[in-house]
Parts: sequence; C-alpha cells; structure tokens
Amino acid sequence: MIAELGLALLWMAAALACLSLVAGIAFVRGGKAELAALVRPASVAQGVLTAASFALLIALFARSDMSVELVARNSHSLKPMLFKIAGAWGNHEGSMLLWLTILGLSGALVALFERRLREDTLIATLAAQAALSLGFFAFLLFSSNPFNRLPIAPPDGQGLNPLLQDPGLAFHPPTLYVGYVGLSVAFSFAVGALVTREVGPAFARAMRPWVLGSWIFLTLGITAGSYWAYYELGWGGWWFWDPVENVSLVPWLAGAALLHSVAVTATRNALRAWTVMLAVIGFSMSMVGTFIVRSGLLTSVHSFAVDPERGTFLLVLMAIYIGGALTLFALRAGTVAEGKTFALLSREGALVINNLLLTTILALVLLGTLYPIVAEAMGEKISVGPPYYNKVAGPLALILCLVMVAGPLLRWRRDDGRTLWSRLPLALFAGAAVLFGLVLFGGQVGILPLLGMTVAAVVAVASLAPLWKRNLRRTPLPVWGMVLAHFGVAVALAGMAAESAFIKERLVAAAPGETVRVADFSVTFQGVEPVAGPNYTAVKATLIAATPDGDRFVLHPAARTFPGLMGGPPTETNEAALLTRPGGQLYAVIGQPVTGADGAQRYQLRLWWKPLVWWIWLGGALIATGAAMALLGRAQLLAIWRARRARKLEERFA
Repeated sequence: MIAELGLALLWMAAALACLSLVAGIAFVRGGKAELAALVRPASVAQGVLTAASFALLIALFARSDMSVELVARNSHSLKPMLFKIAGAWGNHEGSMLLWLTILGLSGALVALFERRLREDTLIATLAAQAALSLGFFAFLLFSSNPFNRLPIAPPDGQGLNPLLQDPGLAFHPPTLYVGYVGLSVAFSFAVGALVTREVGPAFARAMRPWVLGSWIFLTLGITAGSYWAYYELGWGGWWFWDPVENVSLVPWLAGAALLHSVAVTATRNALRAWTVMLAVIGFSMSMVGTFIVRSGLLTSVHSFAVDPERGTFLLVLMAIYIGGALTLFALRAGTVAEGKTFALLSREGALVINNLLLTTILALVLLGTLYPIVAEAMGEKISVGPPYYNKVAGPLALILCLVMVAGPLLRWRRDDGRTLWSRLPLALFAGAAVLFGLVLFGGQVGILPLLGMTVAAVVAVASLAPLWKRNLRRTPLPVWGMVLAHFGVAVALAGMAAESAFIKERLVAAAPGETVRVADFSVTFQGVEPVAGPNYTAVKATLIAATPDGDRFVLHPAARTFPGLMGGPPTETNEAALLTRPGGQLYAVIGQPVTGADGAQRYQLRLWWKPLVWWIWLGGALIATGAAMALLGRAQLLAIWRARRARKLEERFA
C-alpha cells in the first residue's frame, strides 16, 4: 500500500508541475492575474507531494519491504538502519527521486519567499522550474519507477554495494544534489529573466543566494566525497581524477565563476549577458554529470545505471533544456545590455579574469573527461590520467589563486593600483620565504608542488589584507566570509602541494612482531584477529606506531569480506586505519596473507606518511564556512534593507 501511495503522489505532483507550466506560460503571454494566482500554490504543493513520496520510499527501505523491486535490489534485512535509509538514494531510481524532491522543494521555497522580482519574471521562473521537474517526472514514471512491485517477493534482498556501506553515503550524495539543484534554480531564474527581458540587478540579487547556497553544498559534497574515497577505497589518494569525480568538479567550477559574476551584476549592474550564460553553463554541467553516471557510458562505483535507454532519455532532456535555453539566449541577446563599463584594473576586471580562468579550467577538465568516452565509442581505447590534469589545469589554478589575491584589494570601476601594491609586500615576502626555504632545505621537490606551497603562502597572508585598518567589530559578515573562504583556498592548496611533495610510502610483507619504518614512525605489526560484523566478516590487524619522542599509538586496519547474496561472489573491502597528527596522517592498509620461503605466514602491509594531507579537507570546510557566512550576511543586509524600506513607507503615509 505504501508503494502505491508513493507512486500516486508522484503522479499528482507531476500533474501540478504541468499546471504550473501551462498557467505560467499563459500568464506571461496574456497577463491574466487569475492564472498567476495558480502558479505559486501549485509549485508549493508539487514540492510537498514529491517530498512525501520520497519519505514513503525511505519508509519502504527502513521496513525492508522486499516486495518492492528497488528495495530487493539494494537492501538487506541484516544491514544497519543507517545503511537501510541511505540505501534509498544509493541507487539509480532512488537518487533520481531525491534529485526531483530537492528540485520540487526549491521551487516551493522560491514561490513562498521570493519578493524581489517583478510578478511576471517570478511566474516565468516558476514555470521554467516546473518544466525542469516535468522532464524528470517523465524520466522516473516512464523509465525508472522507484515503486515497482515484484510479482513474488524474495526472502531477502541483494544488499547494497559494500563500498557504499559507509556513513559517507548518508551525507555525500544529498549535499551534492542540493548543489546541483541550486544551479537548476539559477538556470530557471536566468530563463525567467530572459523571457520577460528583466536581466539586471534585481534578477541577479534574487539569484545570488541560490548560487551561493548551491556552491556551499557542492563544496561540502565534494570535500566529503574526497575524504570518503580517501579512507574507504584503501588506495591512499585524495583525488583520483575519475570521470565521475570530474563531473562533480565541473559544476563547482561553473558555480564559482557564476558566484563572482552574479556579484558584479547585482552590485555594479555589469556582466549581464555573461551572468546569464554562466547560469546556463552551470546547470548544463549538472545535466552532463547526470547523463554520464546514468547512461551506461561508465562502469564505476559512482555510476548508478548501465541502461543505454535511460541514457538516451537523459540525452533528450539535455537537448531540450540546454538547447532551448541557448536558443532563448540567442533570441534575447540583443536586448541584454552589458550594463556599466569598467577599467581592466578594477575589481570587476579581476573578477572577469577570474571567470575566464575558471571556465578555461572547466573546459580542460571536461575535455579530459569526455574525450576517452568519445574515443572508446569510436573503437579506440585512450586513458587520460593525473599527468594531463596536473599539466594543463595545475598552472592555471595557481594563476587563478594569484588573481584571487588582487581582486579584493582593488576598487570597483577603476583603480590606480596603489592600494594593491601597498598591501602586497608582506604577502610576497611570505611567498619568497617559503620558496627559498623549500629550495634550500626541502630536498627534491617537484616544480608544481614547489609553486603550490609558495602561492599558498602568498594567498594565506593576502587573504587577510581586506581586514587591515578596519574596525573588526563593524566589518560586515560577507567580508569576513570572503576572507575565510580565500584563506581556506590557501590551506587546501598547501595541503595538496605538501602531500604531493613529501609523501612517504612502504609496502612490505610483515610477520607478527616485525617493525617497519616509514618517515619518523616505527610501526610494529602485532598480528591479526577475526572479527564478525553485522553483515560481514573481517580480519583486523593491530599496529603499534611509535614516534622518536616515545609516543605510541594503536591502529586497526581491517580487510572485510561481505558474503555473496543471491548467489553472487563475496566482496572484499579494505578499511584503512588513520592516525592524524599536526604534521599529517599515517595511513595503514592490511592486505592478503602470503607465505614466505621460510614457510611463515605474513600479511601485506602498506603504510603512507602523508604530510599536511588533512589540510585539504580543512581548507574545504573553511571555504564552505566562509561562503555560509557571506550568505548569512547577505540575509542580514536584506533584512535591514526591508526594515528601512518599511519605515520609509510608514513615514510617507503617516
């Protein structure tokens, strides 16, 4: 009964999306107020019904209702409750319903709280959002029904992919989806503004919190996903340049460019057309990522589907949405003035260079991601790995960081550069000190890590420059947010460069009682013991890591075996053990037993010392926190503006 109700709610929500679209188009074309009155409540009801449908899907997973095909394929009665619930979106159909739920709730929030746009622009925006929802409703209802019943319920389910049985599944996909859908809202705002020819500061101010919010969640999602893969997959890396990792990065890059561009449009009434184009590009990158992981083009732990028919459906949706938006932009481009002009040496000029670098990096990453897929479709196997990305994107990223240093120190419209040059010497001195220190005492350091640590020092010091000679108590929250986010970039960059430059690795076959040295640690292998988990068995090792100061730490890496369900083979996973110290992390993985020439049994033991690696995720958290402070500060400024406006109206009519 729950499955049937969930499906019925989806059909009702789809009908309301259709109503919002039709009524919105009719209002924009004819201007009848009674049609506009239908759009807001229909958008709110659509979001509520879609959320209720998704809640029912979660209930089916929590109850282990194996009569529902999706539950039987992706759950098991022995799984812990957290993984049962997370299993609701750890698959193709459930993740699409989560996507659609966030999309519907976003439209409901816009309908309830947006008051800055003209009525016709708001209605056109909600109609565009409804059009997006309709496409995904059709995708779910006609090709990916999450509530499909089985004729005969199996005694138990197949279980979730063991690599996904981690708390990261409860956090990583939802945060990424909120980020993706936030870009869809920006896309709808851009389409609405183009339809009604209201591309200006009001449209940008309405869009900005959605762009900022989506970018915050994308930052959190990518940061959490990176750490999840780092400790779960057991290979010791923090970024694999996997195609599916890349397609979460490119919307983040587009969102970063849009975030800076929309600020210029909202504040200085410039870059109007560029802001609209970036809104289209940002959502386009989200759609490209959705297509890649659900089309069957890739086989990966990240991928949700291997069904070409579903991929064709998504390809058609991409063509309709992206092609339609680009066509609308081409038709309206002549009516979108660029707004006020500015000099190259200005804050706007720095932001334009920032945008060009971000979009260039985006294009290079996208090229490296899609080219092997296209080549394979043409019968040729090509692999594009870290060397390509490091060589083409790494130098541009460092230049981008230096431009980021200059932007906040320049004035709007035009600047003579005096303030910039007066505040740079300390940052340049910090960079020079790090550079000479590494050259003299750092040993063999690659050129890219060397430049990365140097630029990180420059950015770290320069990021604090906007606070100089300010009353810190009266400094607006958005300024604090900008400073913290830019400082977070420096922290993350330093972590990436230091880990790449100074990583130490040991791979040995160790017997109980043997000691292995890695960096300054002496690691003694004490032995292994069997462990029985709720739905797996494991071999857990005990390692004693000692430092020269006499400190001793216990680590327990494990190798887990999940039984094959429904006649399938067993699955083995590595559970890394991490020891976090101020200077980095000791990373340990236990492998398979081997028998030596002397007949003694040994275990493969892999150890890494990764200097400052945890700074990467600390930097990501600082970036997201800074962006959240900026978002909160904008909300405070909006509340103050509304209060002042209300007082003026009261005084006017008193």
